[in-house]
Amino acid sequence: MSRIRKFGMIMLFGIVGCKSANKNVPVSSNEESMTMDKVRLKDLKENAINMGEYKGKTVFINFWATWCRPCLEEMPSIQAAINKLKNESIVFLFASDEASEDIENFKTSHSYNFNFVKVENLEELNIMTLPTTYIFDQKGKLVFSEMGYKKWDDIQNTDLILNIIKAK
Repeated sequence: MSRIRKFGMIMLFGIVGCKSANKNVPVSSNEESMTMDKVRLKDLKENAINMGEYKGKTVFINFWATWCRPCLEEMPSIQAAINKLKNESIVFLFASDEASEDIENFKTSHSYNFNFVKVENLEELNIMTLPTTYIFDQKGKLVFSEMGYKKWDDIQNTDLILNIIKAK
């Protein structure tokens, strides 16, 4: 009987632990009122970034960490997406809550030409998983949010970004 009980517990944890994300749902209901100005960022020299400067542009923010394997695995696909979208009105930001020195060390040891920044309010934004990506429209409203790794250079994902850029 204890083997059956153990097997049942393993199955239960396996089912509960596997979340099926609907990739087509732009934002969850508790994020519907999220605006870009609620994200507090600093550059790597600790200067506050005025998010209002990005109004009128689509803003892609990838929340990541130097120690996060899925974050690092996702970066080449984001670089490829950036290359594909280089003529579009979009800003890509890579936000970590780590020390500026750690981010700088990562930056110098990798060949990405990303705009690395520091996020000051990761918990307040309710970001529980890395990587997490937010995409804000030209008005500064959060229109896409997803936790976890995504292959951003796949055609459906670059089309998703293009549709957000082109929406007025």
